[in-house]
Amino acid sequence: MKLLRMLALLVLPGSLTGPTQAVDAPPGESAHEEVLVINGCPIWPYTRCPGVDLSHADLSLRDLAGADLTGAKLVRADLRSANLAGAMLDGADLSAAKVQKANIPAASLRGARLIATDLEFARMFRADLSNADLSMANMEAARATHVRLNGARLIDVNMQETKFQEADFRNAVMKNCFTRFAVFLDVSFEGCDGCPVDW
Repeated sequence: MKLLRMLALLVLPGSLTGPTQAVDAPPGESAHEEVLVINGCPIWPYTRCPGVDLSHADLSLRDLAGADLTGAKLVRADLRSANLAGAMLDGADLSAAKVQKANIPAASLRGARLIATDLEFARMFRADLSNADLSMANMEAARATHVRLNGARLIDVNMQETKFQEADFRNAVMKNCFTRFAVFLDVSFEGCDGCPVDW
């Protein structure tokens, strides 16, 4: 009995409540507000919504860490300052999305469409953008250390002041990119078409 009483004292208030309580409420919302649900997808960490349509959705400041958004439609979505750490976005369409200052470390965006996507000041440490299309994207001042861009399409990309330390550009296509003050330190350029191999 003593052990049961001790365990009962360790249970935090609200820890056994449902998803509309404080333990599951997104940042900036109180325990008494409904969790944001868009097209059947609850917006919270580790949500599982492959293929969901979140086009034009306001997801700024939301915590979607570890979320499965494989193949999701996020065209023109607002993801400014959102947390996408470890999220699965393979094959997702983020064309023209606002992703400024977003936290994207270790996220997987393999084969994703990021055409005209704004990634200014995004933190992309160890993100996987293999075979992604970043044509006309804005990556100004992004932190892209250890980012994987092998096979990626990088046409007319703004890379001003972007830090690409130990990034992987193998077999990528890079054309007409603005690279003023960009840092390419210890990167892999093997097989890249148009990369600044003499950097």
